Amino acid sequence: MNLRIEAAISSKNFKPEPSFEYVKNISTPITGISIFNFSKAAAGVQDAAQMSKVVFPIFLRGHPQAISQFHERNINNIKSAILTKAHRQSSNRIRRAFGTSPIAGSSNDVITGSLSGAKDLTSLLPPASSGAGRNARGAKLLVSGPDAAGIVASFSQLLYRHGCGIVDCASESSQRDDDDKGVTPSSGRKFFQRILFDHGGLSAERKVVEREVDALCATFGVKSKVCWGDRRRKVAIFVSKYDHCLWELLLRHRAGELHCDIVAVVSNHEDLRPVAETFDVPYHVYPITRETKSGQEVSQLDLLRSHGVDLVVLARYMQILSAAFCAEYRNRIINIHHSFLPAFVGSRPYHQAHERGVKLIGATAHYATLDLDQGPIIEQDITRVGHRDDVSDLIRKGRTLEKNVLVSAVRAHLDERVIVDEHKCIVFSE
Repeated sequence: MNLRIEAAISSKNFKPEPSFEYVKNISTPITGISIFNFSKAAAGVQDAAQMSKVVFPIFLRGHPQAISQFHERNINNIKSAILTKAHRQSSNRIRRAFGTSPIAGSSNDVITGSLSGAKDLTSLLPPASSGAGRNARGAKLLVSGPDAAGIVASFSQLLYRHGCGIVDCASESSQRDDDDKGVTPSSGRKFFQRILFDHGGLSAERKVVEREVDALCATFGVKSKVCWGDRRRKVAIFVSKYDHCLWELLLRHRAGELHCDIVAVVSNHEDLRPVAETFDVPYHVYPITRETKSGQEVSQLDLLRSHGVDLVVLARYMQILSAAFCAEYRNRIINIHHSFLPAFVGSRPYHQAHERGVKLIGATAHYATLDLDQGPIIEQDITRVGHRDDVSDLIRKGRTLEKNVLVSAVRAHLDERVIVDEHKCIVFSE
């Protein structure tokens, strides 16, 4: 069977056709270019073996000067989307795929790439990037505490005095929440600030700047964190059997959208080893039973310490972490779950939601705490559903939300855009 993708070059904004569901989100217009239409020439491929024989024609019309730019920025996204469909059909065997020839020539050329031999999936992905935009390159200063006059100017002037250039500065001031009894409002306002700065012209040692920042914090009674941005954080992903979040994280990381090093995938099952091996990420299995849970968690923590892991991502990891684990990685464990909680707890939440006729489904990414699924929320999203949707539709739409929300939360954490304020998160925009 042939899978055909037509891409027309246009200066108008991209409007995807909903019929081609699994690639309709590829809508990144660049100069003079938009992916205009997707269509299926047949019912679709059935497994990885057929994927290796797929003919992949791309029709390019108009704006010939932009063809190479189109190919460079979009073709890998198209491949990744198609591979995601193939993976859903044969998750344990997707180790072979197809490739395309470089696009060149006139505006009316038709370039068809067809490979009958096997290719490793990693060869179809863009090379790993060292950064993810300006957030990855600059240093960050985060400040939080009681609001006061002159606080914004003071920190900015401190950095300027030492030769740092302010790239971006965002601050928030909000009324304090009521106290625990809900009777007397707390006095004053809370202040949150994130400064992105270039330290290329730094005229003093970093320790000097950090000491002066600490002194200024003592003056205003606030807390701060300085991240110089020249060390890539190390991330470990915990999974069980659901694979959609793992695929998304690894693909986005390979595309350079996550400024980190993924050093390990940890699981209590063998099922997702082929996914990790596709991206050359070490896969560690710790089978867990009620009797072995505590001992295996000690081993998992030893593994994380040996790799110097900074962030743990629970990509649908179906185990509850202990108090010791949560304490060691406080505000450094990101979890993802559907947003039915606490309305539909337990197993088969989408089935429960379907029975109740819900109109909205969603996903929530939050920092893991001892209170199950109650940690500070980093990111959320929803989509509308209706009576025409069956359980499989709810599951499919829910998984799309879950993987996208999880990636957004991980990016926000890695970009130092999150300040945890008691039970909630202040998240600065990109």
